Amino acid sequence: MLKTLLKGDRGGQLLLTLLLMMGFAIPALNILVPQGHFFHVETYTITLLGKYLTYALLALAVDLVWGYLGILSLGHGAFFALGGYAMGMYLMRQIGDRGVYGDPVLPDFMVFLNWKELPWFWHGFDMFWFACLMVVLVPGVLAWGFGYLAFRSRVSGVYLSIMTQALTFALMLAFFRNEMGFGGNNGLTDFKDILGFSLQSDSTRIILFIASVGALVLGYLVCRAVISSRLGKIAIATRDAESRVRFIGYNVDRFKLWIFILSAVLAGIAGALYVPQVGIINPGEFAPLNSIEIVVWVALGGRATLFGAIVGALLINYAKSWFTIEFPEVWLFALGSLFVLATLFLPKGVTGFLSSRQFFIRNKAPTPQNLPPKASQKEAAL
Repeated sequence: MLKTLLKGDRGGQLLLTLLLMMGFAIPALNILVPQGHFFHVETYTITLLGKYLTYALLALAVDLVWGYLGILSLGHGAFFALGGYAMGMYLMRQIGDRGVYGDPVLPDFMVFLNWKELPWFWHGFDMFWFACLMVVLVPGVLAWGFGYLAFRSRVSGVYLSIMTQALTFALMLAFFRNEMGFGGNNGLTDFKDILGFSLQSDSTRIILFIASVGALVLGYLVCRAVISSRLGKIAIATRDAESRVRFIGYNVDRFKLWIFILSAVLAGIAGALYVPQVGIINPGEFAPLNSIEIVVWVALGGRATLFGAIVGALLINYAKSWFTIEFPEVWLFALGSLFVLATLFLPKGVTGFLSSRQFFIRNKAPTPQNLPPKASQKEAAL
């Protein structure tokens, strides 16, 4: 079944192979190779790579709706942040009396704000399974409500993009408020452990990295299964000619809604894996600029390829890490220039450019010089 799913997807096959190799090789180089050796991989590097992989899963979610459904979402950072907050709430509950104020129930920021009891929406987050359920449910429900109203009203194009951006901006403003109960502008941080394992432990960070690899591989396979199915074919047809799809009797709004929900759930899972590796979640993750940056990842890597979105996310975030260390003041200018250049010279992204070059070499157009000896003059002219 897996072979059938990836049939014809050479880029995806190569990418998944590399990801699986990374999942085995990088932890092995950390554990088995002694420190100071050239091939030793530091725990910090593993954590950084894990963060990149969560971004890649987020880019994959955006490519699913933008590349195959034609919906340019500028608000997927909201789903990512909500998944992160759900996991952050669980991690805050695990601190217990080890916080600064020593309260066994209330997180430190609630004690500081003189809250007397735990808000109702924090109950249940002391259980890991409940937090995992919320990671999926909260972004999914928000995507369902927003998508149902937007698609039913036939909002599309730039208007839908603006609405998604307004959604994430409104959530950012709400989460900045202390009375919301999510830590205000400081957010949630100072996490201690997850499932009883210290987050500062090298082994825990390696497991989180492996979990990120696994989530990205599974997310890719799920997206590939969707676009290879009847649902995916209808989605592509909707992207290219929505009115015709409606005319022949398909319920376009329902198909768009389910793919939008799936994309939001994938973004929420990415956020949940991001938080324990980075160690903080705050309202800044809702910033519209973050959602715009995700679109740049997908555009640079290659829209409507799935694997191209992953490549774009990994490349740009590696470049961001390098730029913010070497030239921190010029990163945003570099990102903007990169997007403009990619739009002008790489309209299909890096992966699209490489694919077209390969196609051109393998299918070189016939010329009078390279035609077979028996070719006629008419064939040469063609």
